[in-house]
Amino acid sequence: MAGHSHWANIAIKKGIADKKKGKLFGKLSRLIMVAARNGGADTSTNLALRYAIEKAKQNSMPKENIDRAVKKGSGEGGGDGFEDILYEGYGPHGVAMLCDILTDNRNRTAGEVRKIFEVHGGNLGATGCVAWMFERKGLIVILAKNVDEDRLYEVALEAGADDVARGGDNFEVLCKPDVFQAVNEALKAAHIPIEAADVSRMANQNVDLDIDATRAVLKLIDALEDNDDVQAVVSNINLPDELMVELSK
Repeated sequence: MAGHSHWANIAIKKGIADKKKGKLFGKLSRLIMVAARNGGADTSTNLALRYAIEKAKQNSMPKENIDRAVKKGSGEGGGDGFEDILYEGYGPHGVAMLCDILTDNRNRTAGEVRKIFEVHGGNLGATGCVAWMFERKGLIVILAKNVDEDRLYEVALEAGADDVARGGDNFEVLCKPDVFQAVNEALKAAHIPIEAADVSRMANQNVDLDIDATRAVLKLIDALEDNDDVQAVVSNINLPDELMVELSK
C-alpha cells in the first residue's frame, strides 16, 4: 500500500480544511446538531453524537462550541432543521466525486454546488451515478514508529477490524462503520496512540492522473469544501506519496 494509502488520499483534503478552521467549526457544529436532534443529547446511547463530538475534539473545537451545538440540536437552543443529502458528480478528467451535504435549503445548495462543479470543469450528476464506486468505512491511522505491528494486529482484529495494512510511515486500520467506535476504544485501551480516525466513503478503485490534472481536481475539492453546506468531499483520485510532495511545494 506504500504510496497508495487511503490516508494519503484523505490527508491532502484534511490539509485543505485545516486552513479554514472557522468554516470547519461551523461544519462540525452542524454535524453535532443533527446527531443530537436525531438521537438525543446522551452520548452513552447516541453513538452518532459521540462520534461527532470526538471528531470535533480531534479538530480542536472549543468545548463551549460543542456544548452549544448539542443544546441547539437537542432543542434547548431552537436549532434549525438541517437536511442530510448526498450529491454525486464528476470532476475534471472524469474523476468520480461525492459531497456530503447538511443544508437548511436544498434548492439553494443544489444551485451553488452545481455552479462550483461547472466553473471547475466538472458536472453534478444524477443520484446513483458514482455512489456505487464507494464504500463507507472506518479508518484509523497509527504512526508505525509508535506501535508494535503484531500487537496492533492482535488488538484491532479482536475488536472487529477488517484489515490492518502498512501505508508509508503509517498503519491503517480499516473497519465497518458499526464497529468503528469499538475498534477506536480498544486501541485507546491498549495505549496505542492514534494519529487520526474517521468514518468516510472510500473508492473501491482509484484513478491515476498527472500533476496538472490532479491540481485541477484539488481546486474543485477546495472550492466545494469552501461552501458552508458541504460537510465532506471524497473522490476516486489517487494521491501517491511522490505526488503529495510535489503538490506541497
